[in-house]
Amino acid sequence: MQLRYSFRVYPDADQRVALARAFGCARVVYNDAVRARETARANGAGFPATGLLSKTLITDAKKTEGRAWLGEVSAVVLQQALRDADAAYRNFFDGLKGKRPRMGPPRFRSRKDHRQAVRFTANAKWRITDQGKLSLPKIGEVKVKWSRTLPSTPSSVTVIKDAAGQYFASFVVEVDDKPHPETTADVGIDLGLGHFAVLSDGTKVDNPRFLRRAERKLKKAQRALSRKQKGSANRARARVKVARSHARVADCRREFHHQLSTAIIRENQAVYVEDLCAKGLGRTRLAKSVHDAGWAAFVNMLEYKAARYGRTFAKVDRFLPSSQTCHKYWVVDGPKPLHVREWTCGACKTTHDRDVNASRIVLAAGRKLAFGREAES
Repeated sequence: MQLRYSFRVYPDADQRVALARAFGCARVVYNDAVRARETARANGAGFPATGLLSKTLITDAKKTEGRAWLGEVSAVVLQQALRDADAAYRNFFDGLKGKRPRMGPPRFRSRKDHRQAVRFTANAKWRITDQGKLSLPKIGEVKVKWSRTLPSTPSSVTVIKDAAGQYFASFVVEVDDKPHPETTADVGIDLGLGHFAVLSDGTKVDNPRFLRRAERKLKKAQRALSRKQKGSANRARARVKVARSHARVADCRREFHHQLSTAIIRENQAVYVEDLCAKGLGRTRLAKSVHDAGWAAFVNMLEYKAARYGRTFAKVDRFLPSSQTCHKYWVVDGPKPLHVREWTCGACKTTHDRDVNASRIVLAAGRKLAFGREAES
């Protein structure tokens, strides 16, 4: 399994200039590739091959006066920009064919984009020095804050500058599976907004609402930003302040997801969740709360951690009437408005907690789904 490990890096002033140059050159090559393909499409011609684009947009372009500065950065960075353009078009066409969710056509990148990144592969001969620094070609040895050790030799490193002006080194590494000791416990999870997660054993995990808690400070920072003159240095500093506030919220949410998902995977042999359409719910009047909860990111963590640690993971049908069905006798009692948190089954007269009952329905449906998969195999 491949995982991505990210670490904060602290380039000095000269290295920040060199990285800005690398970001700019990679962005220009990417935009030139998109422009060449769009020109070919407008003229009714086939898309130019990647090899031809590499020769035209990089090798030959370096010999011209207008693109001579491309030679000031590592050639691997420029080649990876072409690969990114190829991947963007491939994903776009796969979406049209129904092979993946639809996405828009590749767009031109801007120097004002909040996220800038360049990727170095093994061909670039980057390395980690004996002093623990990251040596990058034509950039130098960058200080890294190592929070943990890498489990294996990375295949590539991506240097990222985010909207808050922070730099990160992101490594792709191959990791071995580490199965946890087997246990007999399994769990169904009902995700919600009142409580972030309700487990089938009755445990309720409070929704931390990180964005809502930070809203007051965010509003103050955004009002200050709106009063600054466009293009001024004060506006640039105010924008960074807003970005850092958002970054803190995202970091807190990610840490919460990691801690909860790790605990659930460690304690249960099988984990079942409802296949929620978070993207669709993000278009409703509950959009801010849905995005604040981050259900999709949490479910993705459960899925890859289950695969790595030898656990069973499954998503049950999103159209399963978990809030309408009695978990004892599976009697569907009809829809209920959201303010109804407890209800009594009309058949067995049992009073159910809405969320706990839903999580137990998810558990039962997950067990049935897992049994069917075992029977097929």
